[in-house]
Parts: sequence; C-alpha cells; structure tokens
Amino acid sequence: MELDEITEVFAPAKESLESGLDEKRELRDELNAKVRAYLDTRNEVNRQVKELISEVRTQKEVRDEANTIVKDLKLERAVKSDELKSIRADLREILSRLEDSGEKSKRNSGPSPAKIRAKMDALERKYERGGFTGASEKGFFREMKKLSQDLKEAKESNKDGGRLSDLKSSVRSAERAQEEAHNRVEKAVSSAQEAHDLMVELSEEVDRLRDQANSAHSGLTKSKKEADSIHSLYIVSLRCIHSIQDLIKAIEMRTDENVSEEKTEVSDLMSKLMSGDTLSTEELMSLQRN
Repeated sequence: MELDEITEVFAPAKESLESGLDEKRELRDELNAKVRAYLDTRNEVNRQVKELISEVRTQKEVRDEANTIVKDLKLERAVKSDELKSIRADLREILSRLEDSGEKSKRNSGPSPAKIRAKMDALERKYERGGFTGASEKGFFREMKKLSQDLKEAKESNKDGGRLSDLKSSVRSAERAQEEAHNRVEKAVSSAQEAHDLMVELSEEVDRLRDQANSAHSGLTKSKKEADSIHSLYIVSLRCIHSIQDLIKAIEMRTDENVSEEKTEVSDLMSKLMSGDTLSTEELMSLQRN
C-alpha cells in the first residue's frame, strides 16, 4: 500500500482515538479526585472513631468505679437500716410493755422515787424515835413494805421513761444516718447511670461513624477501580496513537530516500565524531540540522 492509502486508512482511527483521549483523561482525573475525597473522609472518620473508642473506655472505667462505690454505699446503707430497725424494735417493746401493763398513765401521775424515798426516811426516823408501838408498829411495817414496792415501780417507770426518751432520740439520729446513706447511694447510682448512658451514646456514635467509614471505603474502592479502568483505556489509546504514528513514520522513512540518506549521513557523521576525527564546519552544521 502507498503512504496516502495507509494514511487514509489510519487517519480516521487516529483522530477518533485523539478525540476521546481528553475525555478519558478528564474522567480519570475526576475519578482520582473522588478517590482522594473518599480517602480523606474515611481517614478522618476513622480518626474520630479512634477518639470515641478511647472515650468509651474512659466512661466504662468511670461507670465501673461508680458501680463499685454504689455497692459499698449500699452495704453501708444496709447497716444503717439494720441499726434503725433494731432501735425501733426496742422502742416498740418499751411502748408495748408500758401500754400493756396499764402503768404508763398511773406512774406519770404518782410520786417520784425521790418523794417516796423521803417519805420512807421520815417513817424510819419516827420509828427509831419510838413513834410506833403496839398495833401502830405493824402499820409501820405494812406502810414501809408498800412504799418499798412503790419505790421499785417508780424506779422501773422512770427507767423505762428515760430509756424511751433515749430511744426516741436514737431513732431520729438513726433515721438521719439512714437517709444520708440512702442519698449517697442515689447520687452514686445517678453518676454510674450517667456514665453508662454516655458510654452507650458514644458506642452508638462509633457504630454510625464506622458505617460512614465503610461507605467511604466502598466509594473509594469503586472509584479507584473505575479510575484504573479509564486510565488503562487512556494508556491503550495513547499506545494505539503512537503505534499509528510510528507505522506512518516508518512507511515515510522507507519511501523517502532523501530521509534515508540523511539518516545514513547523520549516522556516519556521529561515527566519525565518536572515533575522534575532526568534522568540518559544513559537517557540524549538517549534524546540528538533523
């Protein structure tokens, strides 16, 4: 085939390849830009995930520590509650004894132990002075016996009354202590719950960001695959264009004797120059032109 025929055959293919070359290059560059954007997004999200996971661990430690405090405070509260129950049981026992015996109101209106003791001392002094003789002496002993019983009962009544007052005061103190222990438990439980809720919230955010990172990674993989495919087509197109150019050039060189002679002359001049011979001005100009 002649050069014109060869050119006529390959020129349209070359033009078609060249016309699509810019489009392939632009599409490849766009896809590479997407790859970079997806990569930056994925890396940034993974960085955030790493920070959140660290914060989740911190909140877990806070929660576990708070739960330990809650456990200890509950034990303390249980002790306070048991103490309160015990004091209340003692109080009920005294109240029940006083009410069941029917002596509470009676003793409240009777003489005090001091008055009974004073009366007994007065009778004893009178007896010592001989104030009781005969039948009155028997009355003295009956009266002393009665007063002795009254004194015993008055002492018991005062004892229960004093104990009752102490127990009421103890109940109030124990109630305050139990309430304070309960409040400390509630506060610690609240702190533990807050840490737990925050930990759950952060974990959910980690899951969301991981999905986002996975989506970005999928986009990155897909875009890179497409970019590599377009790049391969771009390279193939370039090679085809260069092959056509080389083919036409080879035909031109084969059919153009002058070109062939010039190439031969250039080759001869280069060999002469490499061998150390001196070239004339005309030969140097010829070498420069070619």
